Amino acid sequence: MSAQKDRLFKDVEFLTTIRPYRNSRNLESLQKASSYIKDEFNNIGLEVEEQKWMVKKNEFTNVIASYNKEKSKRLIIGAHYDVAGNTPGADDNASAVAGLLETARMIQENRPDIDYRIDFVAYCLEEPPHFGKQEMGSFVHAKSLWAINADVIGMICYEMIGYFSKLGILGKYKSQVSELAEDYPDNGEYIVVVGNEDYQDFNEKVYDLMEEDSGIDVQLANLPAYHQWAGMSDHLNYWKFSYPALMINDAAFLRNPNYHELSDTIDTLNFDKMTEVVNSTYRAVINMA
Repeated sequence: MSAQKDRLFKDVEFLTTIRPYRNSRNLESLQKASSYIKDEFNNIGLEVEEQKWMVKKNEFTNVIASYNKEKSKRLIIGAHYDVAGNTPGADDNASAVAGLLETARMIQENRPDIDYRIDFVAYCLEEPPHFGKQEMGSFVHAKSLWAINADVIGMICYEMIGYFSKLGILGKYKSQVSELAEDYPDNGEYIVVVGNEDYQDFNEKVYDLMEEDSGIDVQLANLPAYHQWAGMSDHLNYWKFSYPALMINDAAFLRNPNYHELSDTIDTLNFDKMTEVVNSTYRAVINMA
């Protein structure tokens, strides 16, 4: 089975209609989001656990579902479900959560014969004011893997996978990322594998697997860890524990004018292209041995 556009739409629609907005101040909204994700994992028959931690007397939750749990090696696929401030967060990051859930559905439907475990992780507290701090859900998860000396193949982070534009990189950013503006197509109808050049082999393997016979243009960005675009999501926390990790990204603020704005709504997303992003990522996920 391939990715299904209607299921992606349903996931994004649910998450973007939660009110108040699912930021770190609105605990009930975050609970609605995490419960939805947990139910979706349960509905397809994956084993699910919740990883909880405290920040300023409030409890937050990562939702983790596993395939091939008996295997020792593991691949992590993740996406955060919280939003920045009072925004609906369709691209950032409901699109990515939908991609995460759809990848899990495809795994369960197709039952690939792979010799490693896949952990699907939905994180809380990626957005400011938590970004870059140890209270991020992805830091909590990465540290927990390190604590048990887990054999991690790597981590693939879905982060904003639904916005595409014929305009390409927004003009106001071209001077700041001139090397990217020159290297990538003039249009904005591609998806990018964004990684730390220290893990170039992992990045290129995922890229090669995604790019082959893809229904969408796939590009690769091997960047220094300090580059402003390299570590702008949950994957950066896995680097801190020496795990290869990268981001599947639609260029975020470089392309999407709705980034962290009220205008980040479901009607701005291209679900046909998002479906192809998930199909291409799935191909990489099941061929990482």
